[in-house]
Amino acid sequence: MPCPALPDGFDFTDPDLLHHRVPLPEYDELRRAEPVRWIAQPHGLAGFDDDGYWAVTRHADVKYVSTHPELFSSYLNTAIIRFNEHIERDAIDAQRLILLNMDPPEHTRVRQIVQRVFTPRAIRALEDALRTRAHSIAQEALAQPGPFDFVTRIACELPLQAIAELIGIPQDDRAKIFDWSNKMIAYDDPEYAITEEVGQESATELIAYAMNMAADRKQCPAEDIVTTLVAAEDEGSLASDEFGFFVLMLAVAGNETTRNAITHGMHAFLTHPDQWELYKRERPATAAEEIVRWATPVNSFQRTATQDTELGGRTIKKGDRVGLFYAAANHDPEVFENPDAFDITRDPNPHLGFGGGGPHFCLGKSLAALEIDLIFNAVADTLPNLRPAGDPRRLRSAWINGVKELQVSAD
Repeated sequence: MPCPALPDGFDFTDPDLLHHRVPLPEYDELRRAEPVRWIAQPHGLAGFDDDGYWAVTRHADVKYVSTHPELFSSYLNTAIIRFNEHIERDAIDAQRLILLNMDPPEHTRVRQIVQRVFTPRAIRALEDALRTRAHSIAQEALAQPGPFDFVTRIACELPLQAIAELIGIPQDDRAKIFDWSNKMIAYDDPEYAITEEVGQESATELIAYAMNMAADRKQCPAEDIVTTLVAAEDEGSLASDEFGFFVLMLAVAGNETTRNAITHGMHAFLTHPDQWELYKRERPATAAEEIVRWATPVNSFQRTATQDTELGGRTIKKGDRVGLFYAAANHDPEVFENPDAFDITRDPNPHLGFGGGGPHFCLGKSLAALEIDLIFNAVADTLPNLRPAGDPRRLRSAWINGVKELQVSAD
């Protein structure tokens, strides 16, 4: 039955929509009336040779698709739900080399190698250094007079430094990683005046940078993570190009997403002062997970049906694209009590901000949660009276729930 509150032509991947808001009211309506709904698009609008996609908005259905890669492929059309309509198919297919866009068994092989980076021991080894860095970031922000941009001064710094620390990128190069990753995801935002071609060039530069690192370690092994990934032939290793694409994925999945979670989290605290007071007083261990649920930095990914199947009472045809709308799932009242409340003591909190489970569940979940915990502890210690100095300026994007600027004041 048609969803009466959803206007004809409404498209959840319209970058103009996410530029202004996350469409939570429309998600609510779909979950209630039509949790799996066909969203028509002009032919080829998203860069694919089709006429739209299925929008999946219910928590249980998003989990089902995520945990059945044999039915719903990441490889066939990649996980990115909307490209520029002028993108060449070869450019889409090239992205199949990224772990995010692989299916088992190739995905299983690569993931088993790269997960060495994210072992509990590896994350614990970073904690003290990242705690020190978090407090330095907050202190440096405090030292600057007047209002400042929380995104560039605080939110972006720790994720960048964590990636650099994790895989041995010199700290002096972190600005390059920030610039390349911004350009890769900002092609929908006219303010940046960045074309899809510029984004592809930035991806190429980042991959080349990482491949050079890999080649150096293959020739001269060292006691570091890069060597572990590319030079341990007896245990299985990444080829240089595979390592390049892994670093590219880290630059977006490990940098952009965590940075946006931190920014959305700070904005949530500033607009829910009772929660900020609670956080400063008690520092609940549950806060990071609620920040990720609330932020849901990746609004949506997609899968492609490998065969005719049923989902949510609808028949999905082989080759149909299926959009997984994580923000909708993270506000599902069947799963979350009072889902529209920002509650840092929420427990349990089975949100899908790190994915819906299955093979593509976020490798860096523990690191991201640690970064969020450390930076908000540092902000609470150093900038406890932070207050808003302007509305957040959102990124125009088809799938990233991003914030470009959040002006705050510590005075």
